[in-house]
Amino acid sequence: MEYITELPPPEAPKNKILCCECGTPIEPNPSNMCVPCLRTKVDITEGIPKQVTLQFCRGCERYYSPPSEWTHCVLESKELLSLCLKKLKGLSRVKLVDAGFVWTEPHSKRIKVKLRVHGEVLGGAVLEQVFIVDYVVSHHMCDDCHRSEAQNFWRALVQVRQKAENKKTFYYLEQLILKHKAHDNTLGIKPIHDGLDFFYATEAHARKMVDFLAAMLPCKYNHSKKLISHDIHSNLYNYKFTYSVEIVPVSKDSLVCLPKKLTQQLGGISPICLVYRVTNSLHLIDPSRAQIAEINSTVYWRSPFNAICNPKQLVEYVVMDIEPIMDKDRKTFPGQGAISNKHVLSDIWVVRASELGVSDNTIHTRTHLGHVLKPGDYVLGYNLEDSNINDGNFDKLDKNSVPDVVLVKKYYDRSERKRRRVWKLKHMAQEETALITDNRDYNEFLDDLEEDPDLRQNINIFKDNTKQIPIDSGDDVDENVPRITLAEMLDDLVIDDVEMSEV
Repeated sequence: MEYITELPPPEAPKNKILCCECGTPIEPNPSNMCVPCLRTKVDITEGIPKQVTLQFCRGCERYYSPPSEWTHCVLESKELLSLCLKKLKGLSRVKLVDAGFVWTEPHSKRIKVKLRVHGEVLGGAVLEQVFIVDYVVSHHMCDDCHRSEAQNFWRALVQVRQKAENKKTFYYLEQLILKHKAHDNTLGIKPIHDGLDFFYATEAHARKMVDFLAAMLPCKYNHSKKLISHDIHSNLYNYKFTYSVEIVPVSKDSLVCLPKKLTQQLGGISPICLVYRVTNSLHLIDPSRAQIAEINSTVYWRSPFNAICNPKQLVEYVVMDIEPIMDKDRKTFPGQGAISNKHVLSDIWVVRASELGVSDNTIHTRTHLGHVLKPGDYVLGYNLEDSNINDGNFDKLDKNSVPDVVLVKKYYDRSERKRRRVWKLKHMAQEETALITDNRDYNEFLDDLEEDPDLRQNINIFKDNTKQIPIDSGDDVDENVPRITLAEMLDDLVIDDVEMSEV
């Protein structure tokens, strides 16, 4: 006869209990359940969204940070991770242990963040859980970009004007703006008529631009405002401000005739002077004495004068003979102004290039270019003898003291200079704000940069990687042609997308 005996349930190991759901031996815990069973019963991430929307402005490339802030964040950066965690609601109910990005395609408009959290469940048991939150990047225009796109939103306008025949001053101003990043706060830049218009959202930004112009160029400005609206209950006024900036109507290489009173203030300089540089002041030189003077904007507007000859009226001459004038042969007088040490005063005989070999009409004059000219060179100058000059200060001069020709600068072959030019300048990115760069004024501006080292110190010059440095072959290359050395050029930064590859 067989007896069937019911075996007792297996006893748990010492210091262990059985899970109340599946009977697995586990360490004692307040919930009396194993981890797999506990996860099926309790979800500590409940209430935390698994998909969140991030607002991104494509205009300024910033992310929206509530309540009203837009911040710049690089992909997979600490700033972006902090912004993502702030967007998660309910994260305060659990303890965040670790967080990091999960790699996604840069153009997928998805950002994934892997989180590791701890939470207390069922009587004090601590449960750890790992989950991924998917952030969807949604395009939304920020307030600043929306205001810039809206018509007539601007609150302040800076109008820059110059009543001159060439635009070399504006090309110089463009490079100054790019180097000092003075256009960062502009809503728009519009070239119209004989100048530029800068639009701003606030008067403070416009005032900052006016101060920048006054520090870089000789100019003056006027200020006006127009009432747009008025709230009678809160006594608030809404104005539009306009700053009208006028640059002196004189550019580099212009010939001017100074008033008599101004010549006395400048140390007895000759009335007929040449503008050889324009910075925040006008730098003048007397071609007949090599005497120099500097006129700031305050002195100019107190005794204004105009150019009697502009670079478009330059005539080409050929040097026949030149004789430097010694210091002992120069005429000096008490109270005379400063004399230039960079220039050499010389007697020179020239013939117009169009009459070379046809007539023997040799013209004698004095020039300050004795350090760069020699017989056989070509030189550009103004023909005052055959010019019709309409200027009140010039009419008061003694005609016997007026030179027939005023030489300005040495002439070099422009095609050869352009071929050997391995540098370039940056310009404003927007097509509607860019100045025309395929005209004569721009080419003359590039020539001035090569000839004047002091002028290009205020400008960023970049290497042109599309051109190769020419190798001199032959004896016909003029080594005296001014050029910009490689040491003065900056490397152009080009960022290319490189595909990732396994090593």
